Amino acid sequence: MTDKPTSLPDGSTTNLLDLPLAELPLPPGSAGYRRDQVVDWVYAKSAGGFDEMTNLPPDARGWLADRYHLDPFTSTKRFPSRDGSVRYLFTLRDGKQTEAVYMPYEGRSTVCLSSMVGCPAGCAFCATGAMGFGRNLTRGEIVGQLLAVARHEGVPAKRIRNVVLMGMGEALLNYQEALAAVRTLIDPGALDMSARRITLSTVGLPSRMRRLADEGLPLVLAVSLHAPDDETRRRIIPTALANPVADIVAAMGYWQERLGRRVSIEYTLLEGVNDSDAKARELAKLLRGLDAHVNLIPFNPWHGSGFGQSSRARTESFKATLHEKGMSVSVRFSRGRDAGGACGQLALKRDQAA
Repeated sequence: MTDKPTSLPDGSTTNLLDLPLAELPLPPGSAGYRRDQVVDWVYAKSAGGFDEMTNLPPDARGWLADRYHLDPFTSTKRFPSRDGSVRYLFTLRDGKQTEAVYMPYEGRSTVCLSSMVGCPAGCAFCATGAMGFGRNLTRGEIVGQLLAVARHEGVPAKRIRNVVLMGMGEALLNYQEALAAVRTLIDPGALDMSARRITLSTVGLPSRMRRLADEGLPLVLAVSLHAPDDETRRRIIPTALANPVADIVAAMGYWQERLGRRVSIEYTLLEGVNDSDAKARELAKLLRGLDAHVNLIPFNPWHGSGFGQSSRARTESFKATLHEKGMSVSVRFSRGRDAGGACGQLALKRDQAA
């Protein structure tokens, strides 16, 4: 380990969370166990600064603070929902912003993480897509969301056992950093999560889905399909032109061949667009032969979207049609809607912080 500072050209320091555990710094002259102490403070105790690491000598803490930082955010704001979930708005060190959502349940909790600032996919029903693309997040900025949520909620990070990469961004377009973040989450020395409890959402990028399958990680793959045919899907997802539905289904098949894992199909119901019983029958036919579970998601309205929410009766009819065709299906009602944290609502709303 060199004693040279690792500060960046602009004078800022390196995010310690961007480093794999094996590369975490050790102050000169420190015993090897000091690295284990740093890891414990970072991942088990969610320390926000080196001054909290009271079992490290002061000179070691100073050495680390001169070269690294632990919190990738300059500001963290909470937006609680009546249902107990909390939307988090993070300001990054370059001034850009991203979001996460904390969702406590009976006996467990889930954090929805972002992989980008904004999103380039441009899904027409999604408020995040309407923002456009800002930039990719780093490994440390992704993992840092979970650690910051744990710190602010007063929950040990290692008690958060479920993560969904379903926030801002298309994770597979930030492949290297998103996968690095997953590897930190599952690292026994870091957060020691089960890969089976991590869901990665994608709008459907066949080549990246196949690449992810070849990694061999038994994640939950959630494919945002939203339509069973190319014409309807292109109306909803402009970027779908480059990725036909047939290619996406073939990539899902490859995923199952490699990992033997069920695929989760995300399907947002839009009134008069993709919610007819005929569309449900098309969807069942399309997915025939795959081990898939369909999550029907009621549309969460936002100003200027131009879409309407399907009625409860229409939703139940769509569900019943899929069920009659032998599909595994459920309706997933998003949490945090009143706080702007529901599926498709993340758009950096800055009001009502707590």
